[in-house]
Amino acid sequence: MSLVGRWRIVEMDLWDLEDIDLIEPGFIEFGQDRTGHFGFIAVQGFMDCRTGPTRERPRVEFTWEGDDDGDRASGRGWAVLEQDGSLRGHIYFHLGDDSGFRAVRAG
Repeated sequence: MSLVGRWRIVEMDLWDLEDIDLIEPGFIEFGQDRTGHFGFIAVQGFMDCRTGPTRERPRVEFTWEGDDDGDRASGRGWAVLEQDGSLRGHIYFHLGDDSGFRAVRAG
């Protein structure tokens, strides 16, 4: 199974779902061209992705740039496809917060 496509963020370590969905439903999306983007709370990020297997499951690592409520933001992260078909990962803000997340295939 591929990670390409849109995923709905349904859990994060630091924020509850109401916060995650503040502006729009939280999401992370991976393109076939090694790019992607995500949005949750008032954060939007555009990603540069690198893929590779981990324990035989698809995995992606990424750096990102974007904004957090209008302020420039950047960081890194990773995501791995779980056996149940969900996505588990972690997003790091440069010199700031970091949070694990879980997402499910959107639509």
